[in-house]
Amino acid sequence: MMKKRFKLGTTLCGLIGVAIFGSSSERTVSVARADQPGYGESGAASFAPVLAKAESVHASIGAKLSATPLIEARNGCPSGMAEVEGDYCPSVEQKCLRWLDPESKQRCAEFAPTSACRRKLEHKHFCVDRFEFPNVEGQKPVVMKTWLEAKAACDSEGKRLCGESEWTLACEGRDRLPYPYGYARNDDACNIDKPHPDVDEAAIADPARRDAEVARLDQRDPAGAHEACVSPYGVNDMTGNVDEWVVNESGKPYRSGLKGGYWGPVRDRCRPMTTAHNEEFAFYQIGFRCCGDTVAPTRAASDVGRRPAPLRAAGSQATLTDS
Repeated sequence: MMKKRFKLGTTLCGLIGVAIFGSSSERTVSVARADQPGYGESGAASFAPVLAKAESVHASIGAKLSATPLIEARNGCPSGMAEVEGDYCPSVEQKCLRWLDPESKQRCAEFAPTSACRRKLEHKHFCVDRFEFPNVEGQKPVVMKTWLEAKAACDSEGKRLCGESEWTLACEGRDRLPYPYGYARNDDACNIDKPHPDVDEAAIADPARRDAEVARLDQRDPAGAHEACVSPYGVNDMTGNVDEWVVNESGKPYRSGLKGGYWGPVRDRCRPMTTAHNEEFAFYQIGFRCCGDTVAPTRAASDVGRRPAPLRAAGSQATLTDS
């Protein structure tokens, strides 16, 4: 009798161990049945709560796996970010075939196919927010933040403010498109070319009147509202909606630069950058988005949301599977 009880105890320990630590392959644990000699009513009663405990631990492990934030294994970027990998060209000619503003030559209606790169290519691999900060689809991007505030916000999320070359590659793609959607300007694709109201700069400078003036001027659309305004890498609203702070990689005249343009009748293209504003400048149409480094996946995409299989008694055996 003592040997049989010892054997049963050893078996139960093995069962609980598998339930807690799991297995990469199917395991079968032998368990004495109630109708086997020497099991008896007291043995059945003592085994039932142990099995229940093992099942509870098993379910708890599954719940924790489902609740744990996961890196998207398919692309090595956190949820809400797009992976960008490609060769950035520092200098390329983009020839305009037809101008909407022939005198100022600010808005090009259509470009010729982009020419070959005139300088050494720079390979890049990084992550970028799919939407303008706060990177929430359906929510309007923030404005009235300085370059320093934008940088601090990205840093607080474990990201960084995008470099100008990163931002440009994410917008124009491997074909170096003038617009994220192609060669011809399309005011239906993105939030661009809206009438430009007169700005009361004195009101913006006055803390007591600033919010009201910004609200009066506001023509932002919610992030992702324009389905066609998506870059070849799957990044939304890179031209139009709001100007975006980036790191001016030359550092001249400031570390700060603005990319993409906003909702008004301006260039709204991937490649140009505005460098006239210092790091402490803020205005009613300026926002930003964040970039970050790619990371190794935490586990295979097929494991996402998986739970350990339930314990099940089958004849004289209790079977545990990881499926």
